[in-house]
Amino acid sequence: MAAIEGFQTIGVDSLTPHIGAEIAGVDLSKPLSNEQFSEIYQAWLDWKVVVFRDQHINQEQHKTFARKFGSLHVHPMQHSYGGDPEVLRVKTTKDSTYTAGNGWHTDVTCDEIPPLGSMLYMTQTPEVGGGDTLFADMYLAYELLSDTFKALLEPLTAIHDGALPYLSSYKVNPPEGEAYPRNEHPMVVTHPETGKKLLYINSGFTARIKGMSQWESKTILNALFDHIAQTPRLYCHVEWQPNTLTFWDNRCTQHHAVWDYWPHSRYGERVSILGNKRPQAA
Repeated sequence: MAAIEGFQTIGVDSLTPHIGAEIAGVDLSKPLSNEQFSEIYQAWLDWKVVVFRDQHINQEQHKTFARKFGSLHVHPMQHSYGGDPEVLRVKTTKDSTYTAGNGWHTDVTCDEIPPLGSMLYMTQTPEVGGGDTLFADMYLAYELLSDTFKALLEPLTAIHDGALPYLSSYKVNPPEGEAYPRNEHPMVVTHPETGKKLLYINSGFTARIKGMSQWESKTILNALFDHIAQTPRLYCHVEWQPNTLTFWDNRCTQHHAVWDYWPHSRYGERVSILGNKRPQAA
């Protein structure tokens, strides 16, 4: 890690040159000063993924921190989890048939307005190691494409379907009489705060490209999914320890929770923040 200068009330150490940073000097169980919050917000925009170690917080403190960034999101599968509707339990044991997020995705892009960010607080990690999460930089994923490919993608729109992971993969039916969200988003969007262009598709939710035949859509999407899955340069690697909270910008990242620890267990709780506008075309 490398120390980043320019912060007065927090310490910031980068995980890679372009994505991921650990933040020190903050106790999330206590109120933040305006200066601390401002610097955390800037570090989050700059580094896309920020990690807070050795935090001892309860659910209300977790939600209080998240609410500083906006209103809280309720997950489309929350009906199957129960408990606090604003807290998504992320629990994997030897008896689990799947682990949430075991594949490259951006959270809940099937929503009309997807979450702007998510905070996962991990309290139990596998005793033998493993269970880490990879995060990918979608600014860089776009930048690495050729100008020809960028020109092809920029006018296109893709359909994001919640039934793809929740029903097809996780086998969880929606609430009776309802359907999982399904919405269209541009394939290249502009981040609403940084103004940077980024690639906005993911293998978790993106079902097809609007206005193309099935084979055309599949060919382009699979090429982009492979680009993300096979380009380690895009990634930072978050090694979970008990009492770690990681906060990612859901508008410009993807992540993959690696299930490499069976038959051991991992437990955390996620709180997500509602976005305030639909993804906008570049």
